[in-house]
This record gives sequence, structure tokens and C-alpha cells, in this order.
Amino acid sequence: MFGTAKAKDEAFLGAFIAHAAESVAAAGLLIEMFEHPERKERIALDISEKEATGDRLTHETMKRLHETWITPLDRDDIHGLISRLDDVLDLIEAVAERIVLFEIREVRPGSIDMARLLLKACEDVHRAMMALPKLSQNSKALLDFCIEINRLENEADAIYRREIANLFKAGNDPLLVLKWRDILDNMEEATDRCEDVANIVEGIVLEYA
Repeated sequence: MFGTAKAKDEAFLGAFIAHAAESVAAAGLLIEMFEHPERKERIALDISEKEATGDRLTHETMKRLHETWITPLDRDDIHGLISRLDDVLDLIEAVAERIVLFEIREVRPGSIDMARLLLKACEDVHRAMMALPKLSQNSKALLDFCIEINRLENEADAIYRREIANLFKAGNDPLLVLKWRDILDNMEEATDRCEDVANIVEGIVLEYA
């Protein structure tokens, strides 16, 4: 579909790819933070830099959308994709900020499992964005990415429910319960937003391929 895309079309599609790449990098840093909480402050700054780059890409894309008459995808799909991609990065930063602000020194094993699933979901989102410019050629691969992202989100949900149940077991420090509930909520929501991206991509494939 986009084999002969104009420069302005490539700008939209390139922004999706670049934004998704920032999420992959940020999710990788989040795992590093969980594995080495003693370095959390420095890693949080690195994640904030990724989020700032994502914000810039989002603002540029929104501005371009308002200034462009003919777009490579439906305007709502462009708006939805860049917004949900930005949500993923915002939520990763929110987790990192909480690890620092809550002075977390010991990390729950389930949170590391969730972070690894989030990284895999972000990697598949990035692969999907890279495949999007040649949609007609890559329609099956795109749908496969969507299915895998949905599977990862379901797996992350299962770990989330288990971790929340473990948090509320008798004997746990109530303050620590509140801290980790907030952290886990943001991680679970980040995987949800990856699934939102997959759902938009699936709709684009069904409409255009």
C-alpha cells in the first residue's frame, strides 16, 4: 500500500517506528532498574530522556496531522496510534518514577516478570510499526504481531492478579502494599496500551490490506 509513499506519508510512518523504538529502549532500562535497584536514580533519568523524545515525536505528529490534508491512514488511526504509543512510554516512566520516589530497595519477582513481558510486547509493537509501511505485503505478519501482543497482555494480566493477591496477604506492610499496588497498576496498564496499539493495527490491516 505504501510502496510509493510520499515524504509526508513517510514522516507519519517513521514517527511510529521511532516512537516504538523509544519504548523498547525504556522497557529494557526498566528491567535493568528492577535487577539493579541501587542504580534506580540514574536509570530513571535515562528513561525520562526516552519519554521526552517520545513526547517530541508525538507533538510533531499531531502538528503534522493538523497541517496535512491527505494522510496515509485514516486520521483517527494516526491519532490513536501515536497517542497509545505515547501512553506506553508515559507509563514506563511512571513506573520508574515510583521506584525512585517510593525508595524501593527490594523488587518483587513478579514485577520483573511483568517487565520482561512488557519489553516483549514493546518489541512486537516496534516490529509491527516497521512492517506498517508495506502493509499489503506484511498483512499476515502484522496480524501475527497483534495476536502475540494480545497473548503477552493476557499473560501479564495473570501475573498482575497473582501479585495483587500476594500483596494483600496477611502480614504485609500496608504502606508497602500501597506502593507496590501503584507500581503494578502502571505496569499492567502499559501492557494494556500495547494491546490497544495492536487493536488499531488489526483494524488498519482489515481496512486497507
